Amino acid sequence: QVQLVESGGGLVQAGGSLRLSCAASGRTFRSVAMGWFRQAPGKERDFVAAINWSGGRMHYADSVKGRFTISRDNAKNTAYLEMNSLKPEDTAVYYCAARLNTVAAVTPQLYNFWGQGTQVTVSS
Repeated sequence: QVQLVESGGGLVQAGGSLRLSCAASGRTFRSVAMGWFRQAPGKERDFVAAINWSGGRMHYADSVKGRFTISRDNAKNTAYLEMNSLKPEDTAVYYCAARLNTVAAVTPQLYNFWGQGTQVTVSS
């Protein structure tokens, strides 16, 4: 299996930036696609961004397009989510996920492993 640990969350003012990290262990990192999802209280877990095994294909939710960037460093077994121009609506617990497939996916049901989440709070 794949173990995932998120870090980098925190409290930031609207317009600020945060960089989330997802450290992976277990299965060879190069063989899995990665995704970021978020969940606010009382809401469903929503897709944020995904990246394929090599880092050559990325997908973004419309709500974060142009503001967030997903990337990965296979040599470090780590995926990242760089978040810029943050809005209060971005406040949520952010989860890193891994899929036992080389192709990126945008639905949480297609991911096999999940981290514990990291809180991101954007104040106005």
